[in-house]
Amino acid sequence: MLSKFKNSRPQQFLLLFFIFLISYFLVPESEGNYLWRLPSLFKDFPLWINNLIYSALYDWFPLKVWDPVFEMYEKKAAIREFTRAISSGVLFLITFIREIFLGGAQTMGTFVSSSWLNSNKWFIWPALPWTAVVAGGMLLGYHLQGVRLALLAGIGACYLSLFGQWEPSMQTLSFVLITAPICFIFGLSLGVWGYLNKKVESALQPILNVAQTMPHFSFLVPVMILFGIGDHAGAIATIIFATPPMVRLTILGLKKISPEVVESGLMSGCNKFQLLFKVLIPTARTDILIGVNQVIMQCLAMTVIASFIGAKGLGFNLKLALNSLKIGKAAEIGICIVIIAIVLDKFSLAWANKQKNYFANLNFYQKNKNLIIFSILLIVCSIFAYIGGLYFNNINYLYLVPYEKGFSISPLLDAGVDWIWETFFYYLNSFNIFLITNILVPMKMAYLGMPVVSTFILVMGAGYIVGGIRSSLVVGSLFLFIALSEYWDRALITMYMATFAVIVATFIGLVVGLSCAQNSKSTAFMLFICDFFQTFPSFVYLIPVILLFGITDTSVLLAAIVYATIPATRYTIEGLKSVPLSLHEAGSMSGVSRMQRLIAIEIPLAFPHIMLGINQTLIFSLFMIVLGALIGTEDLGQIIMGALSRKDGAGVALTLGIFVSFICLAVDHLIRTWSDRQKKLLGIDS
Repeated sequence: MLSKFKNSRPQQFLLLFFIFLISYFLVPESEGNYLWRLPSLFKDFPLWINNLIYSALYDWFPLKVWDPVFEMYEKKAAIREFTRAISSGVLFLITFIREIFLGGAQTMGTFVSSSWLNSNKWFIWPALPWTAVVAGGMLLGYHLQGVRLALLAGIGACYLSLFGQWEPSMQTLSFVLITAPICFIFGLSLGVWGYLNKKVESALQPILNVAQTMPHFSFLVPVMILFGIGDHAGAIATIIFATPPMVRLTILGLKKISPEVVESGLMSGCNKFQLLFKVLIPTARTDILIGVNQVIMQCLAMTVIASFIGAKGLGFNLKLALNSLKIGKAAEIGICIVIIAIVLDKFSLAWANKQKNYFANLNFYQKNKNLIIFSILLIVCSIFAYIGGLYFNNINYLYLVPYEKGFSISPLLDAGVDWIWETFFYYLNSFNIFLITNILVPMKMAYLGMPVVSTFILVMGAGYIVGGIRSSLVVGSLFLFIALSEYWDRALITMYMATFAVIVATFIGLVVGLSCAQNSKSTAFMLFICDFFQTFPSFVYLIPVILLFGITDTSVLLAAIVYATIPATRYTIEGLKSVPLSLHEAGSMSGVSRMQRLIAIEIPLAFPHIMLGINQTLIFSLFMIVLGALIGTEDLGQIIMGALSRKDGAGVALTLGIFVSFICLAVDHLIRTWSDRQKKLLGIDS
């Protein structure tokens, strides 16, 4: 009987849940009761971090620096001078690219003095006309994938221009064009270093785990303190956030290279440098370029978040529109962000999948055909833009379409919002009230009424059942750090919202994934839908739910559910697709029905993969919930947002970001440990 219990995890979890309920109802709510709430031993942890940052910025390693204003040397901290130098360099690069797209003194004047600019008129070159950028985008799309991608790029760019969003769009694009290459260089370098040195890889793994699970806002306050406010600060925060996936995919790609390839390179006489750049990196090219795609998407996702510390572009305009509740305008700007995201996503994936063209027996024109064609198009478009300046009065539409002169669908969208509210107000409001009153509030109160000892019984017990003592101690340590702070109740609110979002998103993802996986056409269509919606920056999901339900927890949770359903659906489909065809045939030959085969064979084999999808669902949910602080939630995200205006904001933001990361890492550890064990039991260990 005892041995049977030891091998039965459902029975173990049932017993664990029973013990959890007993402790939940028996432990009284009392401030002095440590079974109810632990003392705030880490209350000053944010202050320690904040003091550390300010000490590093103003006191550590003082250097004598010449002050041209006062014409004297003064002592300044080396880190402060270093960060300011980085800020200047990044700002120069951003404004240089914007000069190419926008031109004139409005961008050039941001990094050179006006007097120098006035005395050197030759330095101000004209910007590219929007028609030239459209032509260049179409040419690049055709080169990468053909007519369809060329049309997508052309139609998307024309929308940005004709709707008067060209200037903020180019500001956003310049932001991505600077941050993405820097992320690529840093990520590739660290990935190669980690691959070559196992100690470096071991040191990088926990840093990457925390960085990839921390909310976007957590990076903003310390970056603002160290680097100031502006486009450069937003770019640096974006680089910190977007580099980890590049590091991971570089290491993964290099590890997938077979030993035979390495041996062939060595036998051909390659030294270490040649082996790396002529054999290893080219062989891992596909994974590395997929990393570039992820970097670009992450950079674009940060455009709205970076606007909180002064980054200009579509994200800044979107934030202003939402703050003033101009839903139509916000939706219009959101469409522009989505267009840029889709085009850049398709471009980067096409680049990753494109076979390298080796220049064998090609003449000069064949080698440089696209560059020559673009030069011709640039000259033609510039001539037309010049003629347009002579033809049009005051506004040259062939050069730039101003916002006030472009098309706009915001009145139509606002009218649609009004119609929805007038037509469906009763139903939407009833659903909102029902959800909040009957589900969300009771669930929230249940979490807030949970004794800390019950929480640890649940998480550590689950850890022990899944992975033994080690897993129990890992998840217990992660939660203990949160429990010993003064933010435990806020963390419980975050966990209640994440739990609700994960349950609903997982249910929808499983139902949709299981339904679509039975048909190849449905599978292809649903994977396309997942790819399409995954290109959307997370902030965009908030727009339609605010439109329908206003500024409530319902809006945040619905946005989190929609956002998190994508990985749940994708991993379900991919898991079912990974089941070997031979097992399908064996099941059919044994006489089972399709439903029996699905339940008895396909789902058990795909379940480890599905569980990894649930893991991603949790991460997606938490990111959106923290982001929901923009429209007013009471979770950790609200405090992180408030940290932007606090003197000790850096320490608070980083601490709470670590808390969110620890929640993700605890669940990630449990799911991955369980998944690995199931794979071994099923004989599908990779």
